[in-house]
Amino acid sequence: MSPKEIENIDFEYLKVSEYQELKKALLLAYKEVPNLCWIKENLAKLVKTFAEGQVVIKINGDIVACALSIIVDYDSFSDNHTFKKITNNYTFSTHTDEGDVLYGLDVFVVPEYRGLRLGRRLYDFRKELCEKHNLKGIVLGGRIPNYRDYTDISSPKEYIEKVKRKEIEDYVLNFHISNDFHPSRILKVYFENENSSNQLAVLLKWDNIYYEKPTKKVETQKSVIRLGLIQWQMRQYKDIEALMQQAEYFVDAVSGYRCDFALFPEFFNAPLMAKYNHLSEPEAIRKLADYTDEIVNRFSDLAISYNINIITGSMPQVRDNALYNVGHLCRRDSTIESYEKMHVTPDEAKVWGLQGGNQLKAFDTDCGKIGVLICYDSEFPELSRLLADEGMDILFIPFLTDTQNGFSRVRHCAQARAIENECYVAIAGSVGNLPNVHNMDIQYAQSMVFTPCDFAFPSNGVKAETTPNTEMILVVDVDIDLLRELHQFGSVRNLKDRRKDIFELKKLIK
Repeated sequence: MSPKEIENIDFEYLKVSEYQELKKALLLAYKEVPNLCWIKENLAKLVKTFAEGQVVIKINGDIVACALSIIVDYDSFSDNHTFKKITNNYTFSTHTDEGDVLYGLDVFVVPEYRGLRLGRRLYDFRKELCEKHNLKGIVLGGRIPNYRDYTDISSPKEYIEKVKRKEIEDYVLNFHISNDFHPSRILKVYFENENSSNQLAVLLKWDNIYYEKPTKKVETQKSVIRLGLIQWQMRQYKDIEALMQQAEYFVDAVSGYRCDFALFPEFFNAPLMAKYNHLSEPEAIRKLADYTDEIVNRFSDLAISYNINIITGSMPQVRDNALYNVGHLCRRDSTIESYEKMHVTPDEAKVWGLQGGNQLKAFDTDCGKIGVLICYDSEFPELSRLLADEGMDILFIPFLTDTQNGFSRVRHCAQARAIENECYVAIAGSVGNLPNVHNMDIQYAQSMVFTPCDFAFPSNGVKAETTPNTEMILVVDVDIDLLRELHQFGSVRNLKDRRKDIFELKKLIK
């Protein structure tokens, strides 16, 4: 039918009184398998059991498409089930409001009306039903009506692979694959007396990315996260009290905007080295390391009192007489974890004697999983990819760069990390100068938040940015749910489309 001949399209719940009209549409849709026609008694049971799951599309008042479904406790069935078993001999007593999966019993469109994307409307409704009832996803047994023509040349598995590669046209499989379903296995003798597919079906699954496992605990994790980036001005401080007074000022400021995270730059406490400027650079930075434990403890107190997670940038730390660049995540629940700079720059190794660390992990927080890479580490894509494999949603990069070209390396690599790992990346650096601290004379920075580049995000991948070389804060909201949609439905899917069959990335140190 031409769209010009359509006067109205109605989406309605199915009524048992419409059985004869539905049967007419069924016979048109299933000319090759007329035995699959639903009988009135079974349809009546289905509508009575779960009316919300039975919908039809009417064009000019006639039923032309239909979708039938129930909710089941899928763990009660194995993947290798039959249609008769999943419906308990067509009684539909397997439906339960406490179930976790929407099971698709049937979906069809009358041939004359195919091409109008009515099937997509039906599946969009099913997906919304999953989200409404917090179900894990949709499962169904999909017919492979063309398989009978290829039994001599292909096994069912080979048949599916050829359909995926577009070597074989199968409208049922193609439709479901295009609607984000993935074939799970072959079901043998799924439909009784159904010869067009040799009684075979493909178990098809769609995963609801918004599913949340029910819990009796108070749920505190958020989907919209507010980040507070501190673009720190390097200046002289009399002592640690003056430094922490300025740090608390910024924590207070971003907390006042109800931020969930405060991000400080790398070596933000470097001004405390001024009193040791008469010493050599290696000696001075080891003196700076004496302050680290006290600063971390005081940041932890601030995280609790201001109800904010604080990423402390980084500070020097001495362990077994070796010098490392270490930062800390001070959660608002009072817990503390540390992260290390893996790659030190040639200058840091030569002037200060810094050693590269070995600790890499994603951190669980009340706002999802995060990762932290210190400055130069952002230029090594393997590290952020390992964190992404652990489920990281936000990558924080505290940095310290003295020149604009050094900043550009961090800035552009950080943006690449956001695109390739489908995550948010927040970078924060220091500005100003420290004329009385050797090897820390000048700083250049512009703090920013990067996003993936897709329709739900800024087209240039930049969520927000500060004014360069000016002391200020940057407050930015990021939506984690948008990342979930990107992973599943993005224009490109960098994480999902990786060729793991030709390369492997793994962490050697646990």
